[in-house]
Amino acid sequence: MDRLTLALAQVRREKETLAVMFLDLDPFEAVNDTAGHTEGDRLLQSASERLWGLIREGDTVARVGGDEFAILLSGISQVEGAVAVSKRILKDFRRPWVLDGHEFHVTTSVGIAMYPDDGEDAETLLKNADAAMCRAKEQGRYGFQLYTPAMNVAVLERIALENDLRQALEREDFVLHYQPQVNVSSGRIVGMEALLRWQHPERGLVLPMEFIPVAEETGLILPLGEWVLRTACVQNKAWQEAGLPSMRVAVNLSARQFQSRELVNTVTKILEETGLDPDCLQLEITEGDAMQDTEFTAKVLHDLKVMGVQIVIDDFGTGHSSLSYLARFPIDALKIDRSFVGSLPVDQSAAAITAAIITLAHSLNLSVIAEGVETEEQLAFLKERKCDEFQGYLFSKPWPAEAFEAILSRGKRRARPKISADFP
Repeated sequence: MDRLTLALAQVRREKETLAVMFLDLDPFEAVNDTAGHTEGDRLLQSASERLWGLIREGDTVARVGGDEFAILLSGISQVEGAVAVSKRILKDFRRPWVLDGHEFHVTTSVGIAMYPDDGEDAETLLKNADAAMCRAKEQGRYGFQLYTPAMNVAVLERIALENDLRQALEREDFVLHYQPQVNVSSGRIVGMEALLRWQHPERGLVLPMEFIPVAEETGLILPLGEWVLRTACVQNKAWQEAGLPSMRVAVNLSARQFQSRELVNTVTKILEETGLDPDCLQLEITEGDAMQDTEFTAKVLHDLKVMGVQIVIDDFGTGHSSLSYLARFPIDALKIDRSFVGSLPVDQSAAAITAAIITLAHSLNLSVIAEGVETEEQLAFLKERKCDEFQGYLFSKPWPAEAFEAILSRGKRRARPKISADFP
């Protein structure tokens, strides 16, 4: 703050400009949760060294709290200079971080505020650069954003959403919807995926893409993820005790949830409390999360596999897997990302990738699940390539527990072209 205040006094006198950049490490919490706080501290030191090597002599880089850094670029005549520095940082931070023999993929998002257009005092510039960084993360992370006045409105909305999310956890305003997973050959329902929805008292049903990023950033994803896991297991056990066919329920694990040291204990506790057979629980982790720390991933997956839980790599084909690691992981299935399935069979690249994933999985004795199947043409392509299972609107959308129970109890586990949108 001292350096920024002095720099502002100088540029005012000389009628020049300067840039303030704000960034954080993502997912820094995963390193703390996985490797411990000592390694987290080493990551902060390594990040400081990298940043120091990417700025000019006379510029300033400061750690302003937690995993957050601010950079002061003096003598910047145009915003393009700050953009160039941002691009250098983003490129450099894509390199893996090696800490105590473990490899981590931790990157950043950057926000930029310029004097005098985006603020004339130190506090305002830092606040606006922070708002721009938040916007960069909302846009998909791993990028940069220039500040605009509209971002302050977005920040206020995010704070309100975070407060609502905390209250929703206390009130349990969340519900699970269940989407059937269907055997491609027989057309029979063999499982279901539990999908989280937020029943907001004013906004109605809120989809995960709107609140999960906030839950991840604030740490609320851990209690929320545990609630999802427990609720799905309780519901599946209740259906079995009611005489409905025994089948598995798939639950997505967030990045922070998977990287938590308590995950295995939490799963063990929930299965014991609910009495659900471990074979009836399927945990999904994304390809990207699995590759964050491959040694840690292999150990956690092994512990879960010993319990009898099924493991699926979700969004397969969109990350950066090493096939050698894929063969080492004790997994049961690969899930083809909807971005490939949605382009079938017209897009030749998507068709080639999908066929290759199916062949690869079968060569490793893994099952293949295709998600996002919406047309008969897509299903025909998957059936011809011997994909094992599919889910998507062609068969059924996700339903609340009561409606899904009706589907099972009324014999809808057998083949059916489509369960209509007004089924209940």
